[in-house]
Amino acid sequence: MSSALVVDRPGMLTTVQDRGRWGYQGLGVPVAGPMDWYSHDLANHLVGNDPDAAALEVTLIGPELMAEGPDVLCAVAGAEFDVSVNGSAVPLNRPFAVSNRSRIRVGPRRAGARATLAVRGGFDLPMTFGSRATHLVSRMGPFDGRPLRPGDRLPIGTGTLTVTRTGTLTVNPIIGHLSSDNCECPRSGARVRVVPAAHRERFTDEAWRTLTTARFTITPQSNRMGYRLDGPPLTHVRGADILSEAMPIGAVQVPASGQPILLMADRQTTGGYATIANVITADLPIAGQLAPGDWIEFTACTHAEAIAALRARRRALEGVRP
Repeated sequence: MSSALVVDRPGMLTTVQDRGRWGYQGLGVPVAGPMDWYSHDLANHLVGNDPDAAALEVTLIGPELMAEGPDVLCAVAGAEFDVSVNGSAVPLNRPFAVSNRSRIRVGPRRAGARATLAVRGGFDLPMTFGSRATHLVSRMGPFDGRPLRPGDRLPIGTGTLTVTRTGTLTVNPIIGHLSSDNCECPRSGARVRVVPAAHRERFTDEAWRTLTTARFTITPQSNRMGYRLDGPPLTHVRGADILSEAMPIGAVQVPASGQPILLMADRQTTGGYATIANVITADLPIAGQLAPGDWIEFTACTHAEAIAALRARRRALEGVRP
C-alpha cells in the first residue's frame, strides 16, 4: 500500500508547489513555484528529497491532513506555525514521522506568512510542462490548478532520494531575519535588498532615493501574483508604459500612479510597466513571508553583494554555516 496525505481541512490557501515551471515563459506559460524558495528547498532537504520535489505551500491559516499507509517522514519550514501530530507538538525545521491514520495539524501562526510541508518522496501528482507547481490564475497544475479542498488525496512518491550532508544545518534564516535588529517591527515587516532594474533610467534620481529610504505597506490587493504597495509615489521621467517584455520574480514595476508593484511567484509572463528595481534572489524568501498589512523597505546593494548573499543561502542549505 502506498502512502498518501488526505485533506481534511485545507486552511486558507494551501497549494502544491515544486520549484516552478521554468523554460516556458517565452511561450506565455507562467512559472509559479514557491513564494519562499528557501523554505521549500529546506523542507525537502530535511526529508532527503531532491529540492524540486513537490511539497505543500501553506498560507496564513494551515490545513489538517490525515496520513494513509506506511509511516511518512515530514518536515515543515518557513513561517512559524504551531504544528502537531495527533495533538502532540512537533518541531519546525526538523523531520518528524507520521504513522497511518495520524492527523497533521498546522495550527496558529506566530510569525511569517507561508510555510512548506514536505514529505519524503514528494507528492506524486501529474505534471504539466514538466512541473507540479500550481498556478492559480491560469488553473495550471495538480487538481486543475486550484487550492486544496477537503477530500483531496495526495499520493506520496517513492522516487530517488538525496543523501543529506553531514554537518550542522543552519536553522531557517528567514524568520531569523524578520526578528533581527534591522527590522523595527519583527513580526509585521522586513527590509529586502534590491539592485537597479533595466528601466532605472526611466525614473528620477529622487524616485530611486524614495524607493530605498521610504517604508511601503503591502495592500489587501496583493496575492501570489504580486504585492501592490502603498507609499510615497515614484516619479517617472519618460512615462510608465513600455513595450511588453519578460518579467522576472522580484521585479518592482511602477505604473502611472507611482505606486510600486512587487512581482511574485504567480506573476504574468510579460509586463508593460517600467521596472525600477529587482529584489535580489537571496531576499525573495523574505518577501515571500510577508502578508497584506505588513510593511516592506528596500535597500540598495551591488550585484557582487547579491551574488555573495545567494551563495551564503545555498551554503546554509548544504548544512555548512555561512
